[in-house]
Amino acid sequence: MITIILVIHLMLALALIVAVLLQRSEGGALGIGGGGGGGGGGFGLMSARGTTNLLTRATAVLAACFIATSLFLAILAGGTREPISILDQPISEQSHQPAVPLSQ
Repeated sequence: MITIILVIHLMLALALIVAVLLQRSEGGALGIGGGGGGGGGGFGLMSARGTTNLLTRATAVLAACFIATSLFLAILAGGTREPISILDQPISEQSHQPAVPLSQ
């Protein structure tokens, strides 16, 4: 179960990275998603504003799913074992044996 959620989590992380890098930036980053004249991204399917809205919503959905899988993995990892104390562990017999003196 944890393995399946972890694989989904990693795919969400990669998709989130791609979605962020495709967005047009105000600074000088990649900004691959915002093309010039004809349409968003050079595909001609959507306007620049439509592409921006789509990428913004996709990023928000991916981020929400990423956070949800993070919390779910944390809950699964913490609930699989009982908390133990060092004081509750039995003392091994080796610790009661005297140390061997060094020969001089």
